[in-house]
Amino acid sequence: MRDRDGFVDLQVNGYAGVDFHSDELTADQLHLACAALRRDGVAQILLTITTEDVARMERRLGRVVDLRERDPLARDVVAGIHIEGPFISPLDGYRGAHPRDAVRSADREAMKRLLDAAGGLTRLVTLAPEHDGGFGVTRMLACAGIRVSAGHTNAKLDELRGAVDAGLSMFTHLGNGCPMQMHRHDNIVQRALSLSDQLWLMFIADGSHVSYPALRNYLRAAGIERSIIVTDAVTPAGMGPGTFRIGRWEVKIGEDLVARAPDGTHLIGSAMTMKDAAKRLTRHVGLTDEQVLRLTVTNPRRVIDPE
Repeated sequence: MRDRDGFVDLQVNGYAGVDFHSDELTADQLHLACAALRRDGVAQILLTITTEDVARMERRLGRVVDLRERDPLARDVVAGIHIEGPFISPLDGYRGAHPRDAVRSADREAMKRLLDAAGGLTRLVTLAPEHDGGFGVTRMLACAGIRVSAGHTNAKLDELRGAVDAGLSMFTHLGNGCPMQMHRHDNIVQRALSLSDQLWLMFIADGSHVSYPALRNYLRAAGIERSIIVTDAVTPAGMGPGTFRIGRWEVKIGEDLVARAPDGTHLIGSAMTMKDAAKRLTRHVGLTDEQVLRLTVTNPRRVIDPE
């Protein structure tokens, strides 16, 4: 496999024991994670930095940019940065594992601070459209050529449509970042699916973030041509089951390679590899090799390298 023939993962928070959110992240650690990703068949990723207070996110983004610049392998593997939050829903369930005390409404000044810290590497930003007043940040990002994705949101259909008009073009890990119990018809999953002709829809294919029957239905509704598989990989990804410390969280990785809070109340990302995801799509969802390639390589590459 040539380097650029492998998987493309748009949501990677850490890998092989390396936490990309660590304030002590080193060049050697970033290199180790990138080498492990290549070993596991991944050509490129969007390194993902998630919700914290803006000053802390700035420092973490700046550290990643500096370490990436020093290492040819990291420059090749880390195609860009995905900023997930802090402009998301503060509501329980929709917020997911993002810390409540750091969640805030979107504003252009804070967004500009994060973009500046990311040194021109931002390729994707996840936010909640209902917390982006007038869709100003969405419009600013879209005008700068940065993909904007809805996520951790309970936006109404008219809010999603307004965001699409302002430049929203994706939805982050659909079926997650929402409560276990919602209205059976009028819910964020159905609203996003109804706009699948205008949005790239991303899914985590581990069978727990979205059950395999539901994923099969979602892919059928959205179409393979508009869907993308991500891992939402966290620090223990590629290391198998165990108990690990990730930032504010102690997480348990089960045999299913899902990261859960110790009390089992919610998910905190995934520890599966893209190889795992590809196998599961074939075995449990019944997709062909060509369809898996589209979901894990072709479509996500179009986000990183738009035509």
